[in-house]
This record gives sequence, structure tokens and C-alpha cells, in this order.
Amino acid sequence: MASSSSIAVRELPLFPLPEVVLFPGRPLPLHIFEFRYRIMMNTILANDRRFGVLMWDPVQGQPAAVGCCAEVVHYQRLPDDRMKILTLGQQRFRVLEYTREKPYRVGLVEWIEDQPPEKDLKEMAASVEQLLRDVVHLSAKLTDQKIELPEDLPDLPIELSYWVASNLYGVVSEQQALLEMQDTANRLEREAEILTSTRNHLAARTVLKDAFN
Repeated sequence: MASSSSIAVRELPLFPLPEVVLFPGRPLPLHIFEFRYRIMMNTILANDRRFGVLMWDPVQGQPAAVGCCAEVVHYQRLPDDRMKILTLGQQRFRVLEYTREKPYRVGLVEWIEDQPPEKDLKEMAASVEQLLRDVVHLSAKLTDQKIELPEDLPDLPIELSYWVASNLYGVVSEQQALLEMQDTANRLEREAEILTSTRNHLAARTVLKDAFN
């Protein structure tokens, strides 16, 4: 069987999820209990174990047009045919059209990738990583908790950009915009802006906390 990355366009079962944006290389655990998605999981487990995750847009009342393919890497069957599954983000895709709506959505999708960078992005990635470390340090100081970044933080610019985007909390629309970008430099630049704003906010709160202690 040809790998999905070697096929430009393919049909893919689709799983819209509210408040969830999956990125390549990032894990996503799921509890499957709804009947139609139990059917979907049983079908994909018998095939290539891949399905598409799309953020459900409550404002538009429909799924986003760009999502990320998820591959089931582990699953556990529970009573009543419910499942706990662990998936890993693979390629991003754009939905071209829906080919089926019931019992679950199936779409014709095309894979999308970042454009090759026009310059070396290592310096930009290092700057984003430092901002990330500043935010973690200030968060730990502010909450009096031990917060540490993982030792295996990605060092490749594109992988780091996905990692940072997937760990932004409470800004799902921003995450979706980052997922849809096809320029690594633009994604890193936007993340630098977000992290700088967060760092400045946390620094101001830390100063206030120190002043009252």
C-alpha cells in the first residue's frame, strides 16, 4: 500500500472536534464513545489507521477547511465498544469536498506543506525557543510551581513551530491560523509576537507580586 504522503489527493474519514487543533508530530488522546465514531474507528483500524481531525467552528457552524491527519498508534477497547485511543499528528490537509456525511463525514482532501524557506531559520527558531523559556520561567515564578520544558524540545524550525503552536492554550482560533500557514518563517514570527506579549504580561504580574511580598 502506498503511504498517504505519496498520494496527492485521497478520501479521508473526518472527525470534527470543538476546541481542538492538531499539529504534525503532536499526540492527541481521544475517548471514542459516540456511535458513528465507534463505527469510524472500527473501519480505520481495519485499514491504515488514519483519519482527519478538523476544528469545529461554532461561529460558522461547520468544520474548518484545513486540518491534520491523525494516525492511531495505540488503542484500548472499553465496555460497550467504546475506545480510548492515542493518535499522532501526521500531514496537514485541506478539504476539497465532502463525499459523504453519514454515518460520519468523509472528505476528498489534498495534503499541504510549508514552502521551502528562503533563508536559514535557525536564528529565528532559537529566538522563539528563548521566548518560550522566558515564559515558562516567569509562569513558574508566578505560580510557585516547578514548570519545565521537555528535554526533547524540537530543534528543527518547522517542528519547533508546530510544538509551540500546539502548546498555546485558550486561543484555538490563533492555533487554527497557525495550522493553515504554509510559511515556517511567518509561523515563527507570529509565535514570537504571541510569546513576547505573554512574557511582558507575566513579567508585569511578577513585579507586582514581588512588590507585595
